[in-house]
Amino acid sequence: MAAAWQSHEELITHLVRTSSLGPGEAARVVADVLAYFSEPVEEFVRRRHAELKAKGLVNDQIFPRIAAELPARRVAAPQLTLRQLRRIVYG
Repeated sequence: MAAAWQSHEELITHLVRTSSLGPGEAARVVADVLAYFSEPVEEFVRRRHAELKAKGLVNDQIFPRIAAELPARRVAAPQLTLRQLRRIVYG
């Protein structure tokens, strides 16, 4: 976790300066936000399904809702090999 906050020191400094958060709290917030937005699609779908199911929704309500949420959701990019990266650039 230390590596995640160290690469975002400017953001942490900004949060400390503009909020009531201390440096440790700001680092934890940044790490939590990064973890939240790095969630792969499959994990997001499973997590949201479980959350909505726990609220009493049924699958006929859950899946359209998740489908509507996905376009607005930032999800983690897939792991790409060097060859895949080259193919993106050069075709």
